[in-house]
Amino acid sequence: MSDVAIVGAAHTAQGELAGRSANSIAVEAVALALADAGLQKSDLDGLITCQPVGTRSGTDWQIGAALGIRPQYSATLEYGSCNFSLHLAVMAIRAGFASTIALVYGANHRTGRTDFSITSAASMLGPASGYLHIAGPSAMAVRRYQHLYGLTEEEFGWIAVGQREWAQKNPLAVFTDPLPMSEYLRMPYMVAPLRRPDITMISDGGVALIVTSTEHAADLGHPAVEIVGMAQDAPLYEEPDALMRPMFGRCASRLYEQSGVGPAEVDVLYVQEPTALTVLQALEAFGFCKEGEAGGFLAEGHTRPGGDLPVNTNGGQLSESYMWGWLHLVEAVRQLRGDCGDRQVEARTALYCSSGGFAKCGATALRRSG
Repeated sequence: MSDVAIVGAAHTAQGELAGRSANSIAVEAVALALADAGLQKSDLDGLITCQPVGTRSGTDWQIGAALGIRPQYSATLEYGSCNFSLHLAVMAIRAGFASTIALVYGANHRTGRTDFSITSAASMLGPASGYLHIAGPSAMAVRRYQHLYGLTEEEFGWIAVGQREWAQKNPLAVFTDPLPMSEYLRMPYMVAPLRRPDITMISDGGVALIVTSTEHAADLGHPAVEIVGMAQDAPLYEEPDALMRPMFGRCASRLYEQSGVGPAEVDVLYVQEPTALTVLQALEAFGFCKEGEAGGFLAEGHTRPGGDLPVNTNGGQLSESYMWGWLHLVEAVRQLRGDCGDRQVEARTALYCSSGGFAKCGATALRRSG
């Protein structure tokens, strides 16, 4: 039994929010998440914010002031992926720093034209190697995987094509036009072998979660989603085969040992994917198929609508929206609560894994209460 749960999950509109600041978008997301939880801002005694890349917005004191709250505990993380924010909230509640915490991310990257051409942390040799975007090391890693295991471009393409199929069931998604495999294969490379659908879009939008103790969650009278396990790992930059992210395997082992959950218990998988590579690697590292077999697993349709391991049922960052992985957790919560309409799957346990580029990773096991 977990002692911490997510009781509210919400998002603003996504895509282009012209004339909006990142902080105003974040404040809107918190208000929506509080309404989802049936709480008021006066119920919050904790706040964790996420600072959008390349900006000075999103700090806890900025968002706290804009919300009109004075939390007894607050913090700001300067890197993406809601896993890390969620793990911090769980630890803060367990330590007694706060009892009910809002987690929030807001960004106007698209209309604000944020420059993402920054040196990748894939290697200490990043600048010399021309790694000025996550697509560079990701492309190298896909080529390495192809060399080792014979992955075909069509097998790899089922990640983007499958997530587009999920996005077509999601009214929030930015990209919903059909993407048949024949069209995918005709598209030119952006960074070979990555095509445009293999790389995340850039979006405006906001996302927020409300996290509290399971005891408090029970008093609210509506379904909550419990955090039953969490783990992180950070590699040495120059460890052998670093682009293959061996940190995922170590993280998976810790998560499964701590939570008692294994691959067989996971009903739905969410992978924060700056590029499609991350899905390919996570399927193997977290034990859903054997090393070198992810291509065939994808081609067989396991991860697509109707498959036995739904992956990124929201469409992910490749088709839904780019929110640094935050929307993956909102979708996980909604799937576990049964709130996803046409894309609803049978799910009691979800797994969410993410990474800060190639520099660190995190994973969370979630389960519907009751």
